[in-house]
Amino acid sequence: MRNLDIATLRALVAVADAGGVTRAAGFLNLTQSAVSMQLKRLEELLGVDLLDRTGRGIAFTANGDHLLKYARRMVAMNDEAVTKLTVQEPAATLRLGVPHDIVYPAIPEVLKQFNAAHPSVRVLLESSNTRTLKSMFAKGECDIILTTETKLDSGGVTLAERPLRWVGAPGGAAWRQRPLSIAYGRLCTFRPQAVAALDEADIGWQMLLETDNDSAIHATVSADLAIHTAIEGTEPQNLTPIKHGGALPELPEQKINLYQAEGKTSEALLSLVRFLKNRMGKN
Repeated sequence: MRNLDIATLRALVAVADAGGVTRAAGFLNLTQSAVSMQLKRLEELLGVDLLDRTGRGIAFTANGDHLLKYARRMVAMNDEAVTKLTVQEPAATLRLGVPHDIVYPAIPEVLKQFNAAHPSVRVLLESSNTRTLKSMFAKGECDIILTTETKLDSGGVTLAERPLRWVGAPGGAAWRQRPLSIAYGRLCTFRPQAVAALDEADIGWQMLLETDNDSAIHATVSADLAIHTAIEGTEPQNLTPIKHGGALPELPEQKINLYQAEGKTSEALLSLVRFLKNRMGKN
């Protein structure tokens, strides 16, 4: 079995692309004689002429043209494998926790800006509910978390205060029905606030859907089977604030808070905090 050498195949490709041995040698950072030797080695291995040396310039024989097709593919596969297996790991990894209901539209913009400024730092995004994120943060499983809550705990900073709104299907009528059908996640921090407001207003309600699946909630509400709540400006794309004219109770203002792990002050982490503050602080 005769094995083709990638270095000699690379020389063949370089000669074809450069149009000559001399220019190929400069491209490969080799001497002209070294490139000529590699081509000769290929010919001796295969027992065929690859170059037509009868003229003044470089010309490939039919066998040379056939081998060139394979050479390009083999060199490309070699380089792809080497790159795949030797790619440098990120210089650092930051773990960011964000409540699922405020991921859009801000967080993709923040991640894009951060990646442009710190391409060697990887951000792992954890999307969950505020209660779970605070538990993860307390156990050191997140470097930064955002929360949606009505108060601010020690060590945090409030980025924005926005009203909580009732949301439903565009043009929907589910909000008019009694008992009022609502849909919520089991650990959603907005749920107890909404229920308390409905009870205080003496509005009968029923939990039409209780799930951990946000997509199921959005599908149910967008089908006009129930209503939900969202912080103003973060409504899912297929839902809209309900113009109820006072038929539904007002809801508490919500704080979007940021908590940063103590003792971690890397340049990348502080930069991510700045991006979050700038973007989440916008109305």
